[in-house]
Amino acid sequence: MKNKLKLKKGDKVVVITGKDKGKKGDILKVIPDERRIIVSGINLRKRHVKPNRAYPEGGIVQFEGPIHASNVMICDPKLDMPARVGYKLLADGKKVRFSKKSGEELSA
Repeated sequence: MKNKLKLKKGDKVVVITGKDKGKKGDILKVIPDERRIIVSGINLRKRHVKPNRAYPEGGIVQFEGPIHASNVMICDPKLDMPARVGYKLLADGKKVRFSKKSGEELSA
């Protein structure tokens, strides 16, 4: 069963709970089956890596870990604050996402 998320790759989001609460970032990847997302600069992890083709020197590599979609809210483009997402149909039959706080359409 595929879960429908209102978040898309490239959206700007605000973390509303957890160790990174209040931080903002862009969505890099969406994992809809697990309801998780990867956000730039959020939930940073470290991994010790042996030298290989990708990392010739090896060492400690820092990367973003996935977080649950319920821990973030989309950032309103007009007010730069967290907002809920709604859907509306345009006159030409297109379905678009909009911010419920300001009514502004969301791109992506």
